[in-house]
Amino acid sequence: MPLRTEAHAPQTEPSARVRRFGGTERWVHRTTAALMGICVATAACLYIPEFAELVGRRELVVRIHELAGVALPVPVLFGLFSRGFRVNLGFLNRFGPHDRVWLRGALMRDKRRSARPAGKFNAGQKIYANWIAGATLVMLGTGLMMWFTHLTPIMWRTSATFVHDWLALTIGIVLGGHIGMALGDPEARAGLRTGSVSREWAKREHPLWKP
Repeated sequence: MPLRTEAHAPQTEPSARVRRFGGTERWVHRTTAALMGICVATAACLYIPEFAELVGRRELVVRIHELAGVALPVPVLFGLFSRGFRVNLGFLNRFGPHDRVWLRGALMRDKRRSARPAGKFNAGQKIYANWIAGATLVMLGTGLMMWFTHLTPIMWRTSATFVHDWLALTIGIVLGGHIGMALGDPEARAGLRTGSVSREWAKREHPLWKP
């Protein structure tokens, strides 16, 4: 079966650079990253004794953590008003035969270009985006049960606390891997910072993407 390419809007940028993200996508990513960073930092201050002693003012830290957590879905909701953002969500949510090839190549540590076919987003990015979106919703739901204790039975609150705490640890580990991958790819970071990437990088890392 031939590998399908993913088309994008026509380009008006110089041939050496291609447009990867618009202003809305970059704003959503930055705002969500900032809110997630606040959640992780305040959670560390709440659960790690050394940080808790250093920062103090536990009640204030709790309130900041709660407000940042509730605000996490807001950037994405605003982003849905942008057609470009919705198109990118469609790419992230659409898996094809080439994604299975990419995952097989990643698991086998096969560095050949033919073993890593990718459209605008590779299979790893798609899995991460979908997983972190689902995890955020679970964290929001369990966090609200912990916040408004009078609305749910004690068994629900106990279960919510267990899920919230362990999922938070998992998110911290996954975010660390995500940041590590980003640090290893300056061109990908440039795409999120400026909106454009080099055409050579696009052909090498995302050969099925036709910008």
